[in-house]
Amino acid sequence: MVVVLPISALVVSRLHKIFGSEDLNANAGAGIEIVQFNPKVVLYEIYGSAGATANINYWDADANTHQVNNAPLPWSFTVSTTLPSVSANIMAQTDGSRIGCRITVDGVVREEKKSDGVNPQTFCLVKSA
Repeated sequence: MVVVLPISALVVSRLHKIFGSEDLNANAGAGIEIVQFNPKVVLYEIYGSAGATANINYWDADANTHQVNNAPLPWSFTVSTTLPSVSANIMAQTDGSRIGCRITVDGVVREEKKSDGVNPQTFCLVKSA
């Protein structure tokens, strides 16, 4: 019995080497390679009457709200992100007689609105860019 166990272990070891026992999980835990991609570029624009100013609220790439008071028109702001998707939202009100907003994503106008009147306001929204 004492001789049989070491001989059995040796035979099993040799058979594993001969028949190519391999670690099927050799790359386990290595992780998935992250492929870099071009960032999204979101351009916010507010335009209106010459010499007018506007109070502007917009979202950044993480949907945090930012406020700009008495911004001279035209006004623009660019957000660049590597997030796979981003929501863009801008609201503005002017002391002039007309106002417009535009959201451009990667050079393509995705939303544009205009408003006229006394202290007009407008908003533009792109739910998923």
